[in-house]
Amino acid sequence: MALTKSARVGRLRKTRARPTPVVTDSLGQRVYRALKRDIVKGVHPPGEALTENLLARMYKSSRTPVREAAVQLQQEHLLRIVRNRGYFVSHITLQQLNEIYEFRLAVECASAELAASKTLGPDLLARLSLIAGASYAVDDRASYERFIVADTEFHVGIARLSRNNLLVRAVEHARCQMERIMYAAIDIGYYGELPVDEHSGILRAIKDRDPQRARQLMYDHIFGSKDKVLQLASEGS
Repeated sequence: MALTKSARVGRLRKTRARPTPVVTDSLGQRVYRALKRDIVKGVHPPGEALTENLLARMYKSSRTPVREAAVQLQQEHLLRIVRNRGYFVSHITLQQLNEIYEFRLAVECASAELAASKTLGPDLLARLSLIAGASYAVDDRASYERFIVADTEFHVGIARLSRNNLLVRAVEHARCQMERIMYAAIDIGYYGELPVDEHSGILRAIKDRDPQRARQLMYDHIFGSKDKVLQLASEGS
């Protein structure tokens, strides 16, 4: 039977009024985030062998979410899946270190350069100005862990200023690997130099709308870190 015009409108309104379902994280994603965090922080050191049963107990899940998380972490080069043997936490080789820094130089210099040509969000700019001065106390692991969080927020924040989502995701990926390196450095007593002046200089160039200076200062900042980290890795190998 055909509907009258008023009936059709009423049905349309009812359809539009349906609430949007709430999307919640899957258990696999929660296991993924927790396992990733523990690999980055060194709870699971490079080379450690892990099994589905062990991880399921540790992260309070079944084996299927663990398997889903493992596939994602292998794609991010944090975990290696070996058939019939289990999972192994990936090592960071000298070649991978070089590749990480080459990647950072490409995407973070581009982010700084682009950020200096965009209209800047005042709230994010104020936040970055605050954390640019983040510091730590040598031999105080807790303060250095807080610094690592702030350092990541600063570098990802510069990418956000570029207003390019692809650059933001690229920097987030690179920072995951950098955090792993920084946490590992604590265990050998290396904290590095405070980058307050370098961070402030990069931010000042962006505020001054000077793309080339912003790019060069970011390049100098990352390249200086590369030399120190590669030297430490060579000494430890």
